[in-house]
Amino acid sequence: MGLRKKIAKLLYKDDRPRSKQSEYKDLKHFVELLRPTPISQDLIRIGAKRDGGYLIPDDLADIKYCFSPGVSTIAEFEEQLAERYSIRSFLADASVSKPPVTNEFISFEPKFIGARDEKEFIRLESWVNSKREQVDDGDLLLQMDIEGCEYEVLIDTSVEVLRRFRILIIEFHALQMVFESSTLRLLTAIMEKITREFAVVHIHPNNCKGVVERNGVAVPKVLEFTFLRRDRISSPKTSNTLVFPHPLDAKNLAALPDVTLPDVWWRDVPVGDENKQDKI
Repeated sequence: MGLRKKIAKLLYKDDRPRSKQSEYKDLKHFVELLRPTPISQDLIRIGAKRDGGYLIPDDLADIKYCFSPGVSTIAEFEEQLAERYSIRSFLADASVSKPPVTNEFISFEPKFIGARDEKEFIRLESWVNSKREQVDDGDLLLQMDIEGCEYEVLIDTSVEVLRRFRILIIEFHALQMVFESSTLRLLTAIMEKITREFAVVHIHPNNCKGVVERNGVAVPKVLEFTFLRRDRISSPKTSNTLVFPHPLDAKNLAALPDVTLPDVWWRDVPVGDENKQDKI
């Protein structure tokens, strides 16, 4: 088992809080911060029919490159970007020796994306800068699934580099940590950093780990977020209302029960029970 998978296993091992539990007002702020914004662009599905497929805005014109840290046994997302949009993808993951496909539009390096440049690790900023001769000043696409290490990467990466990406697709792991005050503060800071520049446009629960619920607040342990840079958002179509699950959504693992995005994450409804904040 690779290092990152060991870390992820520890994060999911126990649902019980290990520190002071989050206060109602802080949990409410976190959830409301991430409620999706309606957009004028339609959502399209890129990638596999199940795990490895993502919904993104139909706003890929002039994007030539995708950075895709975290390599699985499939690369349908990157293959479809190449076939349909002529987008080239850079893959990185030190837990595998090569990419799962051979494609002239896909390149690979055996590196973990992390918060330092050392041995098998490389920072996202360093990785993007290392492609400067190939990548022009145009917008980029980021698809990141790195088993819980997304948090350190997002803390480390400058806003200037994040803004190079028009669309961010990020899988966030072990989100039951929001029920602990110490980790909620950290997660909130990360999400505030992102949402100042990007709007959430879609959320999909990965059904691989289920849901933790306390006092009426249901939190899927793994959520796939799609963000669109705010300068790409115009007034939404009146007919383009938010619907969850989206018709193009599909559960990641066929053998496990599906997880529907709880209303609190996308509807203007109360977040839990304020009168029970001492138990959250």
